[in-house]
Amino acid sequence: MVRLITHNMLTCHVKNCTKDNFPLVFENVELEVRPAEANLDFIKRFIPKLEWDALVQTARSIGEDSLPEQMPEDKATLESEEFLQKLHHVLMEIHVEEGQMKCRGCGHIYPISTGIPNMLLAEHEVGR
Repeated sequence: MVRLITHNMLTCHVKNCTKDNFPLVFENVELEVRPAEANLDFIKRFIPKLEWDALVQTARSIGEDSLPEQMPEDKATLESEEFLQKLHHVLMEIHVEEGQMKCRGCGHIYPISTGIPNMLLAEHEVGR
């Protein structure tokens, strides 16, 4: 399933595509919001692994604007239940069911069908 937590780690791996290959851009997506039990300790531990600017940019591109533009700097806000619940929603409950992800660098399209991204490359696209 493509959730924003997964999307935040995906880059284009087409041979010689090394510029503007992250984040992949969602296009023509169908979203589904699926409530999930929040594990706020997990979310809190995951924060350092996030590419915040990419997450916010991607969330906004699909109409989700609940996250602040900049990652909060103060520990109290980062650990507040309100902030962690919003982050949980964006990372874990928004599912991209259909559509595609496009690389800004080389234009390669990664289709998404029934929530599964096809990240496979043709042999000529694979770097050696």
